[in-house]
Amino acid sequence: MSLINTAVPPFKVNAFHKGEFITVTEANLKGKWSVVVFMPAAFTFNCPTEVEDAADNYAEFQKVGAEIYIVTTDTQFSHKVWHETSPAVGKAKFPLVGDPTHVLTKAFGVHIDEEGLALRGTFVINPDGVIKTLEVHDNAIARDMKETLRKLKAAQFVANNPGQVCPAKWQEGAKTLKPSLDLVGKI
Repeated sequence: MSLINTAVPPFKVNAFHKGEFITVTEANLKGKWSVVVFMPAAFTFNCPTEVEDAADNYAEFQKVGAEIYIVTTDTQFSHKVWHETSPAVGKAKFPLVGDPTHVLTKAFGVHIDEEGLALRGTFVINPDGVIKTLEVHDNAIARDMKETLRKLKAAQFVANNPGQVCPAKWQEGAKTLKPSLDLVGKI
């Protein structure tokens, strides 16, 4: 079963954010757009490149009213040390969420039972706490946060413009389509 258009279930986890330990729940994902980014583990080789990419694009996510949450199966304590020791991760100004009990990785369908780690999953969640996009792939393939930002903007556009859809490679400001019988077979 797909998680698209389903509500994020209740959860409570700890995170490291702005030099402090905080609690994050499903309530934090409501009232604004959220991007939840699962990674296998802290202190790996590919994950810091993704955290740095998210950090480098964070201002753009904030401009469109979205918060980023990076999630690994480590603890918030590991995330504190990771943030303090990795130049790439040290750029993060968003919550680094610990999921050592695997409540989130299992709820979002990205848990690897044999390893106790997460697959690389990216979820765009609307202000009502409903999943609008998801992407899950092999851990050897890192993501591009500019593409995640494009998908976020597309999700925001269709939410604000009912009856319109974003075609392939849609970018903010580009033409959209209004599905109708007249378009069938003409594109």
